Amino acid sequence: MRIGLAGTGRIGAFHARTLAGLDSVDSLVLFDVVPEAARAAADAVGGTVAPSIEALLASDLDGFVITTGTHTHAELIRAGLAAGIPTFCEKPVAGDVASSVELANLAADTDVPVHIGFQRRFDAGYRRLRDAVQGGELGWIHSVRAATHDQSPPPAAYIPTSGGLFRDCSVHDFDILRFVTGREVVSVYGVGANKGERFFTEGGDVDTAAAVLTLDDGTLAMVSATRYNGAGHDVRMEVHGSAGAMSVGLDDSYAFTSAEAGVQFPPGPRHWSFMERFLPAYQVELGAFVDVAAGRIPSPCTVADGLAAARIAEACSISREQDRPVELSEIPGLP
Repeated sequence: MRIGLAGTGRIGAFHARTLAGLDSVDSLVLFDVVPEAARAAADAVGGTVAPSIEALLASDLDGFVITTGTHTHAELIRAGLAAGIPTFCEKPVAGDVASSVELANLAADTDVPVHIGFQRRFDAGYRRLRDAVQGGELGWIHSVRAATHDQSPPPAAYIPTSGGLFRDCSVHDFDILRFVTGREVVSVYGVGANKGERFFTEGGDVDTAAAVLTLDDGTLAMVSATRYNGAGHDVRMEVHGSAGAMSVGLDDSYAFTSAEAGVQFPPGPRHWSFMERFLPAYQVELGAFVDVAAGRIPSPCTVADGLAAARIAEACSISREQDRPVELSEIPGLP
């Protein structure tokens, strides 16, 4: 298979290496607005460089991978659909809900598959948790706790274009909450605070946030996020039910130190970045996209799924800004 990739920054170069290691991928064609970055990534994987997006999409591709900035996602997904090429796009679908709704409608009217990149769906722990929840192993579920705690903040220049902590970071928790429980969020209450660098406040964002979400069956979910978890990269989910409880992320790499005397857990080593934490999941995810592009499986995370997570993030952002509960029915995009 011949795969085209647009965007050869950190995640793009990483995805190019992963794709190059798949047996079914014969060749890679790369594009970046910084030609030197595309050339370096291509040289590292034995690929070629396209001089433009138009040239990339005209390269007889079997699949198109988008790892560019958020503000370009909607335009490039449209281009992939127009070219009839199965498309993979890192989250989010678009920079705003309205564009995500438009793309969800467009994708629904075509047979060209689009796979949105929420890699936690391919993590072995989250998949085991999903099976336990939806198979009834934990009884009826009454509460869920999810956390995404980054070890250190991104560059200041990233914040004004990120969409905010709920849309940029917690959106992963919102997607995996739907994936694990099989339920939909009906209302949220979000809060946030700043105690770190001033550029968060100056960019209209927060460095730490939390939200309480109510699901359509009455389950309560508590989600937290921060840019300042000095102990390490901490991504977890706990599900509590009438017959048992189960967690993901509570393992040897757990970024905590116990205050209990004589307790040696967790022994480490800790994770320090999301790419380290989810390396196997990213590899499985791209392997799945190749299967999507080959027509072997349907998209495991559609544009509609991406829209659903974006709507929850939007509701939490509005809730934080307006200091009130927000019903998901207030957010555009209901079927």
